[in-house]
Amino acid sequence: MPGFSQANELPAWKELMEHHEKIGRSIVLKTEFEKDPKRFDKYSRIFKNDVDGSETIFDFSKNFLTDDTLPLLVKLAKEANIEELRDDMFKGEKINFTEQRAVYHTALRNVKNEPMQVDGKSVVEETNAVLEHMKEFSEQVRSGSWKGYSGKAIDTIINIGIGGSDLGPVMVTEALKAYGKAGMKLHFVSNIDGTHIAEALKESNPETTLFLIASKTFTTAETCTNANTAKKWFLGHAKEDSHIAKHFVALSTNAKEVEKFGIDTKNMFGFSDWVGGRYSVWSAIGLSVALYIGFENFHQFLAGAQAMDHHFRTAPLEQNIPVIGGLLSVWYSDFFGAQTHLVAPFDQYMHRFPAYLQQLSMESNGKAITRSGDYVKYTTGAILFGEPATNAQHSFFQLLHQGTKLIPTDFIMAAESHNPVENNLHQKMLASNFFAQAEALMIGKSPETVKAENTKADLVPHKVFLGNRPTTSILAQKITPATLGALITYYEHLTFTEGAVWNINSFDQWGVELGKALAKGIQKELDEAGTTDKHDSSTSGLINAFKKKAGLS
Repeated sequence: MPGFSQANELPAWKELMEHHEKIGRSIVLKTEFEKDPKRFDKYSRIFKNDVDGSETIFDFSKNFLTDDTLPLLVKLAKEANIEELRDDMFKGEKINFTEQRAVYHTALRNVKNEPMQVDGKSVVEETNAVLEHMKEFSEQVRSGSWKGYSGKAIDTIINIGIGGSDLGPVMVTEALKAYGKAGMKLHFVSNIDGTHIAEALKESNPETTLFLIASKTFTTAETCTNANTAKKWFLGHAKEDSHIAKHFVALSTNAKEVEKFGIDTKNMFGFSDWVGGRYSVWSAIGLSVALYIGFENFHQFLAGAQAMDHHFRTAPLEQNIPVIGGLLSVWYSDFFGAQTHLVAPFDQYMHRFPAYLQQLSMESNGKAITRSGDYVKYTTGAILFGEPATNAQHSFFQLLHQGTKLIPTDFIMAAESHNPVENNLHQKMLASNFFAQAEALMIGKSPETVKAENTKADLVPHKVFLGNRPTTSILAQKITPATLGALITYYEHLTFTEGAVWNINSFDQWGVELGKALAKGIQKELDEAGTTDKHDSSTSGLINAFKKKAGLS
């Protein structure tokens, strides 16, 4: 695409290089706070969610920022045309140019019915029709008026999908478990490993189980294999094919394949090709969420996301929370050499949030080719990882505090717990760790402090913490559907900002195709008798060993 430069050719990039040379090794966060008592106020941003009136604090003050840094990062964003690209996304332009598609997941959460169109055609009516279908269906199932083949109400949902058709729904239903329907059991099956579907079926009753088959094309190999296994299990009990219509629904657009499977096309929930898999939880793919937490809560979830969309579209870049988050990621990746990024939620319900963000971040920005087709001349796509704290503090936090790697970190916490047990004792202990970890990573522990604790001389180096490790602290009021929707959207637009600066297409995923294509050929070889020599000696040797061990040769 013309008009877009390599990021490192932009004037602001060169200014940032000079700025980094000046402060990169000299900036000490502890000292910056001592010099400026109002640093927290200067570098914190508050997101006010008009859906539920809550406020979420995004504290960027413990990052490598000076009075010169943020203006230079904002200048970089402007020179990278981030505002133009953002506006094109919200206009429905085909910014996913390698697939000639719009990137319009924002239209899925357009609960205020603002005009939105692709190719000159409004998408509002179609999106609302799907939402209305989801509302009607979820209310039937939750009320018990939708009956299984034996006349019993549904009490178990098994969502069969992979990638975005699994990671989004499982994360959201776990994060919003406090809003879930009592007595409703959920299973999410994604892995082609037979253990995954077997364990889900083992705990389910065919008379009361509803299967959601999530595949846009209804041809995804892993999903279709698991779906057929589920159908065979179901018919082994229900016997009659006509009963499939009461227990299987499709989250798909391929009516022909859905009907062929035996699903009534009335129970098909579609979505457009401008919905990328990792952005699809807002669509019909979120049906499991609506079934579990109820449609009104699902609507709040969408509304919270739209509130963050509005902030991203309208806030000046220097006040724009996702833009600041994305620019900091570029700052650390390309100027400080950071290769990883940690997200640690201090909330057990959000234990799948880092896994969800892994796909969002690494599938989006794990690219090395610019929009003009050239190989990038800088680092893109950080390795994102994470686990819920405080357990994580007893595993990999050691590396954060005393390791050799710079690992920018996000800590996420809600002031209010859904489970304020023991007079809120647990929540206060959790919060104390949330505050302490960010502070400890910043201030460290000097040799003088260690010595003052009467530490033996030979142990002093082992107990020193260098500190000066950057963190962003996100403090919400409570993890409500609206708050979670906004938080996910923050990371979506943060990822967008990174990709815009790096001049890459954040919305295709060609890198996942090669292994899948090769697997199809190898599967045929596994069905054939004898050994193979069609590959390199390692691959052929492993295939032949597997066939022998599995009794296939």
